Parts: sequence; C-alpha cells; structure tokens
Amino acid sequence: MGEEKHYESKGKIAVIGDRELVLGYRLLGIEDTFLVTDKSEASRKMEDLLLSHNYNLIIASQFVLESLSSVTKSKVESSINPLVIFMPSLTGNMQEESLAALAKRVLGISIKTG
Repeated sequence: MGEEKHYESKGKIAVIGDRELVLGYRLLGIEDTFLVTDKSEASRKMEDLLLSHNYNLIIASQFVLESLSSVTKSKVESSINPLVIFMPSLTGNMQEESLAALAKRVLGISIKTG
C-alpha cells in the first residue's frame, strides 16, 4: 500500500481569476487574491497554489478552469484539500452549474430535485 501524505493547511482562502472576481473578494476582506490575465499565467498560478499547501479553499474564475491542462484539471476536480470552486464568468455566455451538479462534484452527494 502507498503511504498517504497529509499536509497541514492553514485554513486560508485564495482567489485567482479575472479582475471582477479578484476585486470582489478583496472587498470582502480576502487578502490572498491573484489577478491573472493570460492562460499560461493562470495555469502556473493554479499549480503554485495547489503545491503550496497553504490553502483550504481556492476560488477561481471560469477563465482559470479553461486555461488548465487536462492533467491539472483532473487534479483540481478530485482535490478536497484544497477544495477548488470555479465561479462562472460575470460577462459573456454564462454557463451556470446547477446546485445539484455542484453538490455532486464538490461534496460527492446527490441532491434530489423536483
């Protein structure tokens, strides 16, 4: 059996993404915010945040999700520490994830609707 690695994170929240998302969370008092403007920068920053083991929660914009490689995307989607949540873009073609789909992806539970 492989040895599990446990990292002690510090209970911090990080926000990574476009200007609107980052500024919104700064106004709410989140200090660790990272503005990214291109896909390679977004991908590198997400990798750095994941490897730092300093955060319990990473909130990222849809732009960041679209910039990740399939390997990193897979890591992010299966990660529970840190938990990574993607926020839909406030502009353009907004694709909303239903509450049931979000609960299934993030919490691993099914919510009956209707």
